[in-house]
Amino acid sequence: MNRQVLPEHFQQERTVTGALLAAAQAAPADVLRSLASSVEGLTESAVAERLKRFGPNRVAHEGRPTLFQELVGRAKNPLNALLLTLAAMSWSLGDVRAAVVIAAMVVLSVGLAFVQEHRSNNAAAKLEAMVQTKATVRRPGARSDDEGFVEEPIERLVPGDIVRLSVGDIIPADLRLLEAKDLFVNQAALTGEAMPVEKTAHPAPSPADPFAAPNLVFMGANVVSGYADAIVVETGRRTSFGAVAEKIVGERALTSFDKGVTKFTWLMISFMMVMVPAVLVINGLTKGNWLQALLFAVSVAVGLTPEMLPMIVTVNLAKGAIAISRKKVIVKRLNAIQNFGAMDVLCADKTGTLTQNRIILKRHIDIYGRPSDLVLEYAYLNSHFQSGLKNLLDIAVLEHAELEEKLRPNHQFTKIDEIPFDFERRRLSVVVQRDDGQHLLICKGAVEELFSISARYEALNECGRLDPSHLETAKRETAELNADGFRVVAVAYKEMPPQQNTYSVADESDLTLLGYIAFLDPPKGSAAGAIAALAKAGVAVKILTGDNDIITRKICRDVGLSADRIALGSEIDHMSEDALSELAATTVVFAKLSPPQKAQVIDALHRKGHVVGYLGDGINDGPALKAADVGISVDTAVDIARDSADIILLEKSLAVLGEGVLEGRKVFANIVKYIKMGASSNFGNMFSVLGASIFLPFLPMTPIQVLTNNLLYDFSQTAIPTDHVDDEYLAAPRKWDIGNITKFMLCVGPVSSIFDYATYALMLFAFDAWNNPALFQTGWFVESLLTQTLIIHIIRTARIPFIESRASQALLMTTVIVCLVGVWLPISPLASIFQFTPLPWLYWPAVASFLLSYAVLAHLAKSWFVRRWGM
Repeated sequence: MNRQVLPEHFQQERTVTGALLAAAQAAPADVLRSLASSVEGLTESAVAERLKRFGPNRVAHEGRPTLFQELVGRAKNPLNALLLTLAAMSWSLGDVRAAVVIAAMVVLSVGLAFVQEHRSNNAAAKLEAMVQTKATVRRPGARSDDEGFVEEPIERLVPGDIVRLSVGDIIPADLRLLEAKDLFVNQAALTGEAMPVEKTAHPAPSPADPFAAPNLVFMGANVVSGYADAIVVETGRRTSFGAVAEKIVGERALTSFDKGVTKFTWLMISFMMVMVPAVLVINGLTKGNWLQALLFAVSVAVGLTPEMLPMIVTVNLAKGAIAISRKKVIVKRLNAIQNFGAMDVLCADKTGTLTQNRIILKRHIDIYGRPSDLVLEYAYLNSHFQSGLKNLLDIAVLEHAELEEKLRPNHQFTKIDEIPFDFERRRLSVVVQRDDGQHLLICKGAVEELFSISARYEALNECGRLDPSHLETAKRETAELNADGFRVVAVAYKEMPPQQNTYSVADESDLTLLGYIAFLDPPKGSAAGAIAALAKAGVAVKILTGDNDIITRKICRDVGLSADRIALGSEIDHMSEDALSELAATTVVFAKLSPPQKAQVIDALHRKGHVVGYLGDGINDGPALKAADVGISVDTAVDIARDSADIILLEKSLAVLGEGVLEGRKVFANIVKYIKMGASSNFGNMFSVLGASIFLPFLPMTPIQVLTNNLLYDFSQTAIPTDHVDDEYLAAPRKWDIGNITKFMLCVGPVSSIFDYATYALMLFAFDAWNNPALFQTGWFVESLLTQTLIIHIIRTARIPFIESRASQALLMTTVIVCLVGVWLPISPLASIFQFTPLPWLYWPAVASFLLSYAVLAHLAKSWFVRRWGM
């Protein structure tokens, strides 16, 4: 997720160019002149010339890796480095065959991971091409609006461009403000400051800290409130963010999954660090050939290395990403797929998730509930002249095109000023001048907030002072509308003196209340089924909305969510962390939440041990998306929401999320299959190798045999990402549990050693292999390969293998191929190369009985484990 705040040591390295410092100190006219621009913006030819000169407006993290970078990314792994070191050691000791086999393992692991990740990147790139972050830039031409502005991809911005900033916008480059109104910017990603800072357009002589300069805004920050026009000074890598972007690419907090895989890797390496010296010393002392002992110890080290783990993890994650990309879901971070599987709580905003996100203006009434055209006209003027981000309510108002002809807003009214929306006031005001010169402040916002700043009312030909009875009437009417699913917005106005040119929040007082506009956003027909499916999968859906509790209760009940108890933002403000954690755990619906309060609820759920996803697309969803384990947004979301998300949906649908949850659990299941198999197998091999090394007068297997065994075994596991997962495993969220894996290793691992020792006894006493090392080594090679290859079919399911649950065709095929190769090698033309010898015919029924007994005993041990600790 793009949640990167510069670490402290990078914050010290922030740079500001001389051009930016000069722009901060100069007057706007001088800045325009120095950049060879004007307030009308740049022509297309000027933009094309500057794009050639300065390049596209991109920073390091936005570029897609090349094929070579993808390959290097897969190869850069401690396990690969360890294997290549062991290959080099084998080569230097004269064992070229061993070095080739070890290198082949690395090629197999890296190659498969590279191919699958490249496919995943291609799928994501095709979808990402459909989603672009755009900026509002002044480009004179046919495509532009009345003021010359047009939406352009931020990559096409160049120095000298004039851009307009609105609430929710990501700052697209390093900019010098030309005009600003109540502009507050969150630049925590650059400075670490938690609180938004106010910005103005006034010159700032010799700023001590350029990032505190009031007239500069920087790429990577975002607009919290207000609006502004600004000129682009620096783009791409010349921006302050671009200067350090390469250093912060990929710096993410490790998830529990990442940490768990790392712990397992080090667990296996710890076994190796104990085993390898012991094997070296024991074989060196008992056999007297230290070179052979060293080569054998190196081979054992390779056998204990979980070299396929990076490939298994990458291929599984990439396969999951490709699967949900077919549902038009963009995965910005592969690990988000696994987090989907672990998610047990999905928090979501109500609008567009439970509802159709298709706002319809159904009623415009005065304070007595009678239809009022005046209310609609004033609401239209407010929506028409506001400069900020037009939400769905504004769009629904502006769809009344007949008012454009009746009011002729661009001819009969002139905009004077604006008091932008913020989530504390929950209202927005515009000030316009009528053609008679009178200034009119028109305010639109939440009913309670407008009542608190209104002194009078106007209805038809009646005017009067507001009193408590009017408020009670308004509450009753609003509640009735909310109960029917309507969202209600109040409209008020105030006549202002013509000589006043600038306005502030202080002017929003003593207003005249006109009435209300009521909107309907119907519930989605698919929402109830999707919520039920998520609940069946063990994912609880909670609603975190800024809307009021009455309409929220209506919508939630329509889609099957319990809304008997709704927690309000006002309650949260006065709660301790422990109390909020309890409330969050037991409450399904939260209403009238501010953006920080949404993040607080998610943090409270974290404290209760939940893995939390959040689905949102608005300005007020940014903090919650960053706080969640899985941030989910949509392609039509505001910039800050898309930037904060791990997952982008091309369709805002809970049903698609349900499929993502199942894919995440499949990914986790198949990764854990390999890990449990590797852990138990390696734990059992410790006893087998150490025991054989102590009492045998020769090596239990030659180094090349150990490596060949390991290479064939690795090949058999390459199909694990294609394997099926039992329905009961997918029925509940899955979290990383290293304790469970350790218990499984201790429970199932020693079972394999029983049959290894049975094979030792068979070869030594039935076939008198005491003086025939090749016969003993061949017999153990075949038995070890067959048992290791077949055990995945026991471990992969809690059911009875082959009968109640079968592996995928690919996994069955690789199992059969490897088993046939293992049986064929001792009688093949290659036998002498690997120092094999043909096995007695009585060996085969004996080993077949071992395999059957091993499968039964391993299944019984696994079944006991599942009953005791779960799969």
